[in-house]
Amino acid sequence: MTEPAGRGRGLRTALLAVIAVGLVVLGGGLAVALGIGDDDAATPSAVDVGFSRDMAKHHLQGVEMANVALERSEDPAVRGLAFDIGTTQTNQVGRMQGWLALWGYSPTGGEVMSWMPAEGHGGHAGHGSGSGVLMPGMATEEELAELRSLSGTAFDVQFLRLMMRHHQGGLEMAEYAQEHGDTGVVRTLARQIAESQTAETDLMTGMLAERGGTPLPGP
Repeated sequence: MTEPAGRGRGLRTALLAVIAVGLVVLGGGLAVALGIGDDDAATPSAVDVGFSRDMAKHHLQGVEMANVALERSEDPAVRGLAFDIGTTQTNQVGRMQGWLALWGYSPTGGEVMSWMPAEGHGGHAGHGSGSGVLMPGMATEEELAELRSLSGTAFDVQFLRLMMRHHQGGLEMAEYAQEHGDTGVVRTLARQIAESQTAETDLMTGMLAERGGTPLPGP
C-alpha cells in the first residue's frame, strides 16, 4: 500500500534531523568524509549557507518525485532514471546537511532564495510549493497530487516534464553557487550538480519525445 504523502514527508524530515544531530555529535572528525579539508578554511558565506539549505530542500522534492516514479511507473527506463536521481540527490542532501551542521547552522531557516539575486534566476521568485517564497523549477502541491493520480504512459510523460523543469531550476541555482560560493566544497558540488542535471535533462528530453510529450515552460 502506498504510504500517505504527509507521512512520507514527515519521515524524511525526521531522518534528516537524526542525521544532523549525528553530525554535530561526530563534529569535525567527519569533515574529511564530507570533503572539507584543511585547505578549505574559507568562512562560509550567505551563498554557501543559503545554497546548502535551499538546494537540500530542492533535492528532497526531486527524491520525492523519484520515489513516486519507482512506485507507479512500469517503464524500465523511467524507473532506472528515477533510481539514479533519487540515489544521487539523497547522497548530496546528506553532504549539504553535514556541512551546515559542521558550520554551526541549522538545516532550515533564513529567507528562501535570498542568497541568489532575482536576476540570477531569471527574475523569478521560484515556482514550487510549501514555503511562501518558492524555488525555481519546483512542482506545486497540485502538480504532485496530479502526478500521483496518473498511471501508464501519462504518468511517465508528466514525471519527465516535472523533473525536467525541476532540473532546470536546480541548474540555475547550482551555476550561481559555483560562481559565487566561497567554500571549495560548495563550488565543487554545485559544479557536479550542474553537470549531472544538464546530462540528465538532455536524456529526459529524448525520453519525453519518444513518449509523445512536450516540455513544460521553464522555471
